[in-house]
Amino acid sequence: MSKTFASAGDLSEKKQTLEVLADGVYALTAEGDPNVGAIEGEDFVVCFEALATPVAAREWLGRLREHTDKPVKYLILSHYHAVRVLGASAFDAQVIIAHHRTRDLIAERGRQDWESEYGRMPRLFKEPESIPGLTWPTQTFRDRVTIDLGGDRGDLVLEHVGRGHTEGDIVAWLPKHRILFAGDLVESQAALYTGDAFHREWSTNTLDRVADYAAELLIGGRGAVARGRDEVQAAIAQTRHFLQVMLTEVGAVQQRGGILKEAFQATHAALVDRYGGWPIFEHCLPFDVSRVWDELAGTERPVIWTAERDREVWAALQD
Repeated sequence: MSKTFASAGDLSEKKQTLEVLADGVYALTAEGDPNVGAIEGEDFVVCFEALATPVAAREWLGRLREHTDKPVKYLILSHYHAVRVLGASAFDAQVIIAHHRTRDLIAERGRQDWESEYGRMPRLFKEPESIPGLTWPTQTFRDRVTIDLGGDRGDLVLEHVGRGHTEGDIVAWLPKHRILFAGDLVESQAALYTGDAFHREWSTNTLDRVADYAAELLIGGRGAVARGRDEVQAAIAQTRHFLQVMLTEVGAVQQRGGILKEAFQATHAALVDRYGGWPIFEHCLPFDVSRVWDELAGTERPVIWTAERDREVWAALQD
């Protein structure tokens, strides 16, 4: 019996939880749906991630406005995926910041990614007709940008710590509070999507850089907030383990001359007992394994996902 395509059958609403992590620092989690956050400056707000549509973003902003009425000056996009960026117009931000490679990826494959993600996760696209078009950053950087939050609020440091979930992932670090918004470079009790990833770099140098922050609170792309050093380390370790298992299993099948479907079956068997009950595991794994296969076979940059390619890979591996 074939499985429902990706998350197309997941139509149940998820419970959203707004957590105050420190004075003026907020995270909205939603049982494995994409996480978002906000940081208050002295007289402005920095928002982290934009959700999939302006309608969805306005619901988040309504929750945030229960805590602060400061205007949104900066909107930070951790990477280019549609469910993270297409709600940007709702924020009326003065500045939209992303890594320079994220802007390149939007230009190269943003439209295809929009169509792909809408097909995979339709529930996240509340009133898709409200999306005015592709989201474009107005400020980009290569290594680091520091935002002075004003008063005694300290700095917010945006950094590119290496290729991982995409070529252009960035994190947002609050040294004063030791809080890290890690985007999809880390998931906490949620499965990984790696269809546009660089698994070998992500699982080694990039996650080493994330660990070096020694954060005491970490907000990943999906899943619960990791609180305390032990939970933060566990979230990073879980992310690393998921990546390493995929690399090992797919590599072993390639080395013995096997085929992609065998690699998918071996990887699924190796991961399902530990991760199978976590959000979007079944949804993501065919796309993950397809990208690992390509990467180990020598395809340096991820092949562009289209709605048509999504269905082809799903039919070949998950049906």
